[in-house]
Amino acid sequence: MSDGDRAATARAYYRALDGGDYDRLRGLLAESFVHDRPDRTIEGRERFVRFMREGRPRTDTTHPIDGVFRRDDAVAVRGRLLDADGDPIVRFVDVFTFADGRVDRIETYTR
Repeated sequence: MSDGDRAATARAYYRALDGGDYDRLRGLLAESFVHDRPDRTIEGRERFVRFMREGRPRTDTTHPIDGVFRRDDAVAVRGRLLDADGDPIVRFVDVFTFADGRVDRIETYTR
């Protein structure tokens, strides 16, 4: 998988989240996917997709991307989480790692 493909996959991840396209989201993630974020760690692709579809506190958010940075086998995305009115909730950096062409892990850092 090339750097450009990894960056495109990271961008597709946010489009799937913001568009509520959970089938597309599932297709981007490895079965062993882990999301490590400040408030919790979610292990497993199906658990993560279920949380995003049914369990996250707010589904009316968007993730504008301010920058995508590539290094070796990882991609870092700097962005903002906005509410439905476009007001900022948090700034974030997500570090994506990949396995077999799919997102294997995301580590989220917020401020």
